[in-house]
Amino acid sequence: MSPTRRCPWLLALVLAGCGGQPAPPATRPHVVDATPTVYASERLRYSVTEQVAGLVHPWSLAFLPEGGMLVTERPGRLRRIGADGTVSAPIEGLPAVFVDGQAGLFDVALSPGFAVDHLVYFSYAEANWRGNLAGAAVARGRLQGNRLDDVQVIFRQLPKRSAGTNLGTRLVFDRKGHLFIGLGDGRVAAEEAQQLDSLQGKLVRIRPDGSVPPDNPFVGKAGARAEIWSYGHRNIQGAALDPRTGQLWTSEHGPMGGDELNIPQAGRNYGWPVITYGLGYDGQPVPGSVGASAPGMEQPLHYWKKSPALSGLAFYTGRAFEPWQGNLFLGALAGTALIRLELDGNRVVHEERLLADRGQRIRDVRQGPDGALYLLVDADDGKLLRLAPVAPQSAK
Repeated sequence: MSPTRRCPWLLALVLAGCGGQPAPPATRPHVVDATPTVYASERLRYSVTEQVAGLVHPWSLAFLPEGGMLVTERPGRLRRIGADGTVSAPIEGLPAVFVDGQAGLFDVALSPGFAVDHLVYFSYAEANWRGNLAGAAVARGRLQGNRLDDVQVIFRQLPKRSAGTNLGTRLVFDRKGHLFIGLGDGRVAAEEAQQLDSLQGKLVRIRPDGSVPPDNPFVGKAGARAEIWSYGHRNIQGAALDPRTGQLWTSEHGPMGGDELNIPQAGRNYGWPVITYGLGYDGQPVPGSVGASAPGMEQPLHYWKKSPALSGLAFYTGRAFEPWQGNLFLGALAGTALIRLELDGNRVVHEERLLADRGQRIRDVRQGPDGALYLLVDADDGKLLRLAPVAPQSAK
């Protein structure tokens, strides 16, 4: 959570810098010939290499099977970064994107059958007909060279409530091929997170074509949207499948404090804004809140009293960082760090913050095919970072 989101008056002061199209970087996205910087964590030494700079508020990345990756930029650009680090021109064919404040182009994910169907899924902010409010939308298109063809919108968050804040979104395919979409409450109508006829503050589950699985928890229930999997969420910013169980884990922003880690279960109510461990931005209790617990509402798996502003998350399963196997990694925006969590089953038993001295907003974290960790730095001059292990120094 950025300082401007904590303080509405501060948002007004910097509106020219964060509203509308962000200021362009000094140079176009480009490969960086940087010397790795070596760091020591509690369990190992690792290096950080700046691979690409000049990205404008990069939001998400997805690795391509032939090498390289796709990267989204919040102003509405999707780019291909080659295995050699070269950056393409913006990929053509995307729909119009509402860009204002936090709103823009968000997550990107490959179809589970990408090797055959070449489908790319992406989430973005879509404007209402007046152009003054937005909701999250998800579309898919067939990647052909540097273009998306046959683009189709498969999901729309309705009603459209956001003026540019609390939109989410993260996309995750489960092992059965269903698509989970994490959404925000739009901030202006937080109470709708509790209403089942609204898609604000929800985790939804659909098929890859946008249709609803018949075993969703609210299918056939009067007054409820059939897409909903769970509700009472404030602003889901990270999502990943647990490699041990296949369950979906999510991270979400609290208000001033109260960021959460959850394993959302079908049909459950996660409480926002009725229960929260955070406060309003004025330091007072959140309007409508009864405190930190209430009957029929789920407690978070883990929460932070002071918000790091959690972003992307990833489980580490590779061999490159053997001491980190099974750890959960989360980006932190306000906390400007990479958070490493050690788990005992579903319980968080230890936290370490990495890269905090760099002062960079970590928007996304992914495990690469090579076992390295790849991070996106959210800034006007955004960056792609690669974390790799450093061999232990031999005794002399």
